[in-house]
Amino acid sequence: MTTILLTGRTGQTGWELLRALAPLGQVIATGRGELELTDPDSIRAAIRQAKPSIIVNAGGFTSVDEVERQPELAMSVNGVAPGVIAEEAKRLGALLVHYSTAYVFDGNSPRPYSEDDPPNPINVYGRSKLAGEQAIAATGCDHRILRTSWIYSFRGTNFLTTILKLAREKKTLAVVDDQIGAPTWARAIAQATGQLLKERLRASGRAGIYHLTAAGQVSRYVLTRKIIEYARQSTAHPDTWPEVRPITSVEYPLPAARPRYCVLATGKVRHDYGISMARWEDQLRACIAESS
Repeated sequence: MTTILLTGRTGQTGWELLRALAPLGQVIATGRGELELTDPDSIRAAIRQAKPSIIVNAGGFTSVDEVERQPELAMSVNGVAPGVIAEEAKRLGALLVHYSTAYVFDGNSPRPYSEDDPPNPINVYGRSKLAGEQAIAATGCDHRILRTSWIYSFRGTNFLTTILKLAREKKTLAVVDDQIGAPTWARAIAQATGQLLKERLRASGRAGIYHLTAAGQVSRYVLTRKIIEYARQSTAHPDTWPEVRPITSVEYPLPAARPRYCVLATGKVRHDYGISMARWEDQLRACIAESS
């Protein structure tokens, strides 16, 4: 039986992966109690005990503004730890699946970023995640790095849960309209990962980086309006929702700079693995409908 070691089991994507990976083999799901990403010895011990043939690293320090305040911790978790995991994967001959981010790019592209575009992160989070990508590649292990963006679910703190919380508290929401991305449901990422691993078990595939996001693109302002629209359709109190007005990023400064354009081209994962993700509107509608 295939043994899969999953890190970050309590996170948005990790939680969904527990279910998505179950049909593929025995899943050993770890949190900080079993595998501490700031401790290389803990990482090595957990992997050597499990002896997996697949490692799925869904752990990470993902709070973008908090990362800006704690750059050393971010580099330890997002930059160094993936390299240690990759070293152990190489030693075992295991496949490593690791999640990265569109924030490795600066957001100045006039078109969706391809896997071959040069990274140029503009915040600590992006730099730490890029360091993790580079550390994995340097080991030469069999790996698939999946870059995604604007992940949300009803678990933890993310753009969706934050907007819904603020919508219950405020009469008006001001949201930036000059940041463009592809919001992606954590469940869709987990399901696509399961599909990729099924294909990988049938054929060798290609090691390297793949972009994996919902289809389409949207500003945070329009996304907020859609969140409220779909939430109103699922509630008996449609008149209690706030109005939403657009602002610029300059009007809403945050500790970490955000790329203005975070859209990734996904043709490579479609060509190599037959994975085509649904549009962001369809994913969002399904997520909200399920929670109601």
